[in-house]
Amino acid sequence: MTKKIAVVIVAAGSGSRFGDPIPKQYHLLGAKTLLRHCIESFAKHVPSELIRVIYNPDHQDLYDNSVKGLSLDAPVPGGVTRQQSVLNGLRSLENENPDHVLIHDAARPGISDDVIDRVISALATYQGAIPTLPVLDTIKQTESTGIIRRTIPREQLHRAQTPQGFHFKTILDAHQRFEGHEFTDDAALLEQLGLDVVCVEGAVSNDKITRPDDIERARDWINRVPASEKDSDMIHEEFRAGTGFDVHRFAPGDHCILCGVKVPHSARLEGHSDADVGLHTLTDALLGAIGAGDIGQHFPPSDMKWKGAASDQFVLHAVNLIRERGGRIVNADITLICERPKIGPHTQAMREKVAEILGIEVDRVNVKATTTERLGFTGREEGIAAQAAVSVALPVK
Repeated sequence: MTKKIAVVIVAAGSGSRFGDPIPKQYHLLGAKTLLRHCIESFAKHVPSELIRVIYNPDHQDLYDNSVKGLSLDAPVPGGVTRQQSVLNGLRSLENENPDHVLIHDAARPGISDDVIDRVISALATYQGAIPTLPVLDTIKQTESTGIIRRTIPREQLHRAQTPQGFHFKTILDAHQRFEGHEFTDDAALLEQLGLDVVCVEGAVSNDKITRPDDIERARDWINRVPASEKDSDMIHEEFRAGTGFDVHRFAPGDHCILCGVKVPHSARLEGHSDADVGLHTLTDALLGAIGAGDIGQHFPPSDMKWKGAASDQFVLHAVNLIRERGGRIVNADITLICERPKIGPHTQAMREKVAEILGIEVDRVNVKATTTERLGFTGREEGIAAQAAVSVALPVK
């Protein structure tokens, strides 16, 4: 008899360890977010009405853009802890009365069909099943001082992954029984009750994304998937270039804001906002890449709302427009043109700030400076000019 299987995808976290204002589940991997990769993988195995995404309502816009075009039931608000979020998801499925449930972390977009199948198959025999990988490194147990006390045999050690599968009533009862407690994963609840949970073979591609460089590792995995294994309707990418140019004159002051960094100087830059010439030209480049006009159309100088405003707001607006179209920023290159202030000592801080605003790795951002050999208004130290070039990937069918 065919079993009724449901899926709970946990995507309510803030991703604080990821070090980015945008939660990692909404970062793009190829042309899709991590969350969408997960949803589409499970949609091959279960009806969409049995998939529950657990999310943070504060991320509603990010969620809506991520699942656009998918037929899903309303997402379920998460709790303060992961365990509470899972319990919320399980309770939302009670009326569906599934036989089994798979619980998966949205930070694992590399889940494959064969891993899902192995977990489901194991539930015919066991109350719970989880995919794991063997521990290959030698494991040392140490004291707080770092002194090694023993070597732990690795033959019986496994790295746990998700989806973790369970008989629905068993895991729901366990979560309700231990509500208010916190366990490292869902299998630990059954372990606490003395119920058997079996390990099945996991996959390296299914490792969790925790740091920004993990995105690159996962992107490499996506690129290695043979064309025959990719969905026939997979969204491919096209690459767009955008450029920007801006100028601001000097005015009395004691510092300039350049690429989001305060740079001491004998003058400030004059402008309606904070006059950050670097971020203004970056905004124009981003808007240009998607054919969305220029900064003046979106933030007119006549609007007093933007008087003295921090220019990162303008960049974030352009970034959000790109993400709404399912796009991602590949790289950005900014050139500041001036005699003074000296830019070199501040370029690393500027790169880091721009990378933070764009939500990309710092090695995808370049900031450099040049002069005009004392020619023109920059040579006369009347102001600063800047130009930027960006590359943006947008999805195409």
